[in-house]
Amino acid sequence: MSTTTTLKLPDTLKSRIVHAAEHVGKTPHAFMLEALQAQTELAERRREFVDAAKQAEQEVAQYGMVYDADEVFSYLRATLEGRDAEHPTPVKL
Repeated sequence: MSTTTTLKLPDTLKSRIVHAAEHVGKTPHAFMLEALQAQTELAERRREFVDAAKQAEQEVAQYGMVYDADEVFSYLRATLEGRDAEHPTPVKL
């Protein structure tokens, strides 16, 4: 089910939206919905990223185990090139 929401837009922004929507073959309504959806998804992904970083920081503080970045990058490069690679080993801080 959809809910009606009213947005008060400055005339200049509304005009820009109408022009941009016409340029891509969409209605202003569809254009605005896409923009709102994209920004919402971006904010959600950013929040998830920050939450994961905070959790990782807590785990490092609790356990003190980290990976050497050079070993990780070497492993990733080798894996992407299809070569056998040894998994990096965590080290205590």
